[in-house]
Amino acid sequence: MSPESKKKGTGKALSRRNFLKKSMMGGAAAAVYSVAPAFVRNARSSSGSLVLYSWSDYIYQDMIDTFTKKTGIKVTLATYGSNDEVLNKVRASKGTGFDIVMPSVTYGPQWYKHGSLLQPLDEKKINVGGCYPDMWKSSKDLGGVHRRKRYLVPFNWGTEAITYDSTKVSIPYGKLSYGDLWRPDFAGNVTMRAHSGLLGIGLYLDAIGKVPSNRMRDTYTDQDAMRRVYAECTKFAIEHKKQLRQFWSNAQETTNAFMQNGCVIGQTWDGPANRMYRETKTKIRYMAPKEGALTWMDSMGIPSGAENLEQAYAWINWYYTPEAGAMHANASGYNSCSKGSDKLLKPEMKTFFSQAYPGGPNKDLWWYPAEPTWFVSIRNEFRDKLLAA
Repeated sequence: MSPESKKKGTGKALSRRNFLKKSMMGGAAAAVYSVAPAFVRNARSSSGSLVLYSWSDYIYQDMIDTFTKKTGIKVTLATYGSNDEVLNKVRASKGTGFDIVMPSVTYGPQWYKHGSLLQPLDEKKINVGGCYPDMWKSSKDLGGVHRRKRYLVPFNWGTEAITYDSTKVSIPYGKLSYGDLWRPDFAGNVTMRAHSGLLGIGLYLDAIGKVPSNRMRDTYTDQDAMRRVYAECTKFAIEHKKQLRQFWSNAQETTNAFMQNGCVIGQTWDGPANRMYRETKTKIRYMAPKEGALTWMDSMGIPSGAENLEQAYAWINWYYTPEAGAMHANASGYNSCSKGSDKLLKPEMKTFFSQAYPGGPNKDLWWYPAEPTWFVSIRNEFRDKLLAA
């Protein structure tokens, strides 16, 4: 998250923009931080209302107030805690009730297999130049484009790695591992999300040579391989379940795990970890393990039954400004895909970013691939088995 943070021990500046460019496939492009005047005029000429359906810790009141002040559009916010929740809600309403949804871009195939829940986006109405070019390009193959039509555009990116209480856990960068969650001295004081915790276990077991999986990539391309690997990961998790104090499924539960329930280490999203880092004056910290931080991109899409189309495009274009992206990043602790937002980050955000990924993107990030249509249902089988054990 830092335009000029220092890479520990190297003396070289680690630019957040360069970090993004190095971590994604695709060509570099010059940074342009202004918004095309036409998009600004269109946004300011809008009025009416907008219904946002967002992850629970993405949209803040100052964002809503600023958007309304600039556009005249009144915002109604509803929130969810998982990709399954937003998909099931929109399926139940047959694509109606919301104007913007924000699923993970890799979850796109799950939406497309259910028919016309999302409508194709008109890129002529979007300030594409307000998004980091590499993010825009990579989102196509990650799940944002279906049958040559774009349905999802980048919103933010973030990671899931190791959060820990620095007064009770001291494991240096390069040695920290997903396997540390299962150390006997942390018994009863660990938190994780069930399904992504299994992924972390898989990366650990692959790294130590116990369950080869091509760093879990095989589980995204071969159903038999997925079942074989996830069966071993689930077996491992159940055998070590005494390590866990609680599972989490959303940002608030993650915060509660550390701030109220006594967890000292866990596998969590970076956003809640970032906020706890600031609230505890750096006591709670966050770092990529040696197997790589699980890295995702979330998106914006317009449901097929959206009633406020002009307002939905106005929101997308407003978000694709440096100021809006920075408001989101500074409040949430996640990373905005809005070009230029890195220039407006608070100093503590820059410090958090440099400490979280000391080795840089090529070493510290493990990007989620697009999820095949069969993937989620199989993964959820093993998740449910772990939760029920």
